[in-house]
Amino acid sequence: MNLTLIATAAMGLESIVANEVKALGYENVQVENGKIIIEADERAIPRLNLWLRTADRIKVQVGSFKALSFEELFEKTKALPWGDYLPEDAEFPVIGRSVKSKLFSVSDCQAIVKKAIVENMKETYGVSGWLPEDGAFYRVEVALHKDIATLTMDTSGEGLHKRGYRYLHNEAPLKETLAAALIQLTNWRADRPFLDPFCGSGTIPIEAAMIAKKIAPGLNREFASENWSWLDKKLWYQAVEEAHDVADFDLPVDIMGCDIDHKMIELSENNTDEAGLKGDITYKQMQMKDFRTKKEYGYVIGNPPYGERLNERDYVEKLYRELGEVFGALDTWSLYILTSHEGFEGLYGKKASKKRKLYNGDLKCHYYQYFGKKPPRKHVEV
Repeated sequence: MNLTLIATAAMGLESIVANEVKALGYENVQVENGKIIIEADERAIPRLNLWLRTADRIKVQVGSFKALSFEELFEKTKALPWGDYLPEDAEFPVIGRSVKSKLFSVSDCQAIVKKAIVENMKETYGVSGWLPEDGAFYRVEVALHKDIATLTMDTSGEGLHKRGYRYLHNEAPLKETLAAALIQLTNWRADRPFLDPFCGSGTIPIEAAMIAKKIAPGLNREFASENWSWLDKKLWYQAVEEAHDVADFDLPVDIMGCDIDHKMIELSENNTDEAGLKGDITYKQMQMKDFRTKKEYGYVIGNPPYGERLNERDYVEKLYRELGEVFGALDTWSLYILTSHEGFEGLYGKKASKKRKLYNGDLKCHYYQYFGKKPPRKHVEV
């Protein structure tokens, strides 16, 4: 079955998601704002869900059309092949959104799409009364953008940032998908030292270890489409088997997480155990300014406090100055910091080699990148 799949992505991460999709062998890929459109067969559903580290969800597109009236929305929705996707007993709530469209009432659009699908299914299955809706879960979405209605079904269930290892987290957690993107925007390799000096609940170090060891991020969780009648269970078994074959669980890594709060260190250790990475990451309670090392060519990736609250501003600015004092002296180390603080470079004491605009939730941030010296090339005898 040829499908149009949509991998949704946070603003600024679309190109990273597209690269991940292509790395899985899918070439028919189109990048748009907030989404990556993939033409593939049904085997791609388990593989994309298991492997994409930076996407939010994987959806199947059932249809897309122009809709300027509720009547048009109803008739064109009803004409789609819902029987190919929804069994008679499917539980299918409809959610919606509308941007820059004539049909702006989301609740009305949802109700009309629901009614149209019900009418289609009654005809398809020869049912005159109510549909039972006591079977597998298929969440349908109607998204209107500039009068184009796109109808999709969510294959993921919970968002892909839910990896299954972080039952507990700190007050302002960094999404796992963004943490993975921060790492993938560097050229860190598994044989180099890695430090997160503000590790919070351990998300960045855990994502780094999973990337290094080639552990599929979805290996420890379930997905809504595992129970879909038209998606052969065998495809899920094959995708999981492939993920186990690729993973290098025993690869040694030099990854460290530090935090000033001992509760965060305990939290990080618990989450690391849940991720199956016990003993792979070293955690230490310490102030960042006390960090010392004789190692070379390491990488620092951190999401420090931003100082968004006025009472934190002085503390955060002092922290950024200390960051510059500690890591400015380590000229072989590369440093990558995400913050919304516009004055970061001045406080750190050096202009970034490169910076990239990213969003942490709704907050506009910059990812400040300082490149360390490259290691000397190894001389190879010919």
